[in-house]
Amino acid sequence: MATMSYALRDSRTMLRRNLKKALRYPSLTLMVAFMPIMMLLLFNYAFGSALGAGISELPTGSGDYIDYLAPGIILMAATSGALTTAISVCVDKTEGIVNRFRTMPISRASFLTGHVVGSVIQTMISMTLVIGVALLLGFRPNATPVEWLAAVGLLTLLTLALTWLSAAIGLAARNVESASNIPMPLTFLPFIGSAIVPTDSMPTGLRWFAEHQPFTPIIETLRGLWLGTEIGSSAVIGLAWTVGLTLVGFLWARRAFRAGGKR
Repeated sequence: MATMSYALRDSRTMLRRNLKKALRYPSLTLMVAFMPIMMLLLFNYAFGSALGAGISELPTGSGDYIDYLAPGIILMAATSGALTTAISVCVDKTEGIVNRFRTMPISRASFLTGHVVGSVIQTMISMTLVIGVALLLGFRPNATPVEWLAAVGLLTLLTLALTWLSAAIGLAARNVESASNIPMPLTFLPFIGSAIVPTDSMPTGLRWFAEHQPFTPIIETLRGLWLGTEIGSSAVIGLAWTVGLTLVGFLWARRAFRAGGKR
């Protein structure tokens, strides 16, 4: 029990450190929200009429393209947060702070826990900003409070999964440039899914990839929870992806952190 108590205390200290850094540099939080907001404005106003007209029947049933677009772009805030997590962890590693922590009598798990929990909080704040902008642009979900809670819970699980994965990337990267470049495909992977257009409008090969990548079932689940479209097996598949990514990221990050201490 004493060991667990010390680990929780040290993790709180590391979390406080990372939250103070976030408050000192609020531009990082705004940067996470900036790209999804710009994509929301771009696709809704510049391409919305053409894309909406090109879809014979919007699955949302409302006839407004913003209702189809918003869930995928809101999810994009979670992928954008992955980029800042990898950079933040890599900066600590390359500046020698991680090695300094290793010489101190603190829980080895606290460094990663503080980074991951702090990044999840930061990303969820950014995601709230994106949801607010989507509502201002005309996004009109008809979800009940329970469905809203389920949607927020799914987004939190996805954010946790991507944050652990990004923490591992930050530890494995040789420098900050690599840490900022490696997670970039995650940011744009929702576009090769159902974020912008339904997958059945894509060529056969691309459609197969779009339907079997991690973000499409999560986007479809969010649409179902917020707008009442059919979810089917998307919820189970989406949850399986989040659990799998979390496990891979956690094990990879723990191994990379331990390997760094043996050098």
